[in-house]
Amino acid sequence: MLDPRIIVALDVSSAEKAMAISTRLDPGLCRLKVGKELFTAAGPQLVESLMRSGFEVFLDLKFHDIPNTVAKACKIAAGLGVWMINVHALGGKKMLLAAREAIPPGKTRLIAVTLLTSMDQEDLIEVGLNGKPEEVVQRLARLTHECALDGVVCSPLETKKLRQLIGGRFYLVTPGIRPAHTSSDDQQRISTPRQAIENGSDYLVIGRPITEAADPLWTLQRFNDEIQPS
Repeated sequence: MLDPRIIVALDVSSAEKAMAISTRLDPGLCRLKVGKELFTAAGPQLVESLMRSGFEVFLDLKFHDIPNTVAKACKIAAGLGVWMINVHALGGKKMLLAAREAIPPGKTRLIAVTLLTSMDQEDLIEVGLNGKPEEVVQRLARLTHECALDGVVCSPLETKKLRQLIGGRFYLVTPGIRPAHTSSDDQQRISTPRQAIENGSDYLVIGRPITEAADPLWTLQRFNDEIQPS
C-alpha cells in the first residue's frame, strides 16, 4: 500500500514497549502515532528510532498555547521529519495561522484537533461550548480550513457532513475506531473502520484493538482488508 490509511496509536509508557509493538507491524500497512504519554517518556529519540525502522510518524501532541509558543513548537516538531503533527483548533485563529506560518505546506502535514472523541453533549455544556458536538466540530473545521491547515482530527460520525461543507483536499483523521461487537473503552463517538471510510475518513487511528491483539500484524491486515473497496 503506497498510502496506508491506518495509523496505529502507540499508547504505551516506554520506548521499549513502543519498539516491541513496532517490530510486530509492517510500515507498508500502517503509520504510527506517538502521543503525549509516550513522547513524555521517550522523547524525540523514540520518534527517530521509529522512522529509522521505516515508519512514518504522526506526532500527536495537540499543541495549544499562545501563538508564538505554538509556532516554535511546530517548527521543532516538523524538524524531526515526522509525517504529521497537530494543534488544537480551540487555540483560535491567531494560533492556527502562526502554526501554519511556522510550517509552510509541504512535507509535514499540519492538522487541528476539533473535539476529543471522549467528549459528548454533557461535556460541552460543562465547559461552556454552545451547540451539539457535530456543530462545534463543523465550526472548528471551517476555521481550520480558513487558516489553510491540511485537515482536522474529528469523530468518524462527523466526516460525512464535513465532506459536504469543505471542498478541496482536506484530510479527515478519525480516532474512535472500534471493530463491531468490541468495547468502546473511553471513547464516546465511535465507528467501525468500514463505516468511517464510507463516511469520508482519510486516515483511521486505531490503538488497543491492534496493539493489544495476540497477533498485531494479522489484526492490522484484517483492518486493511475491511476498508478496501468491495
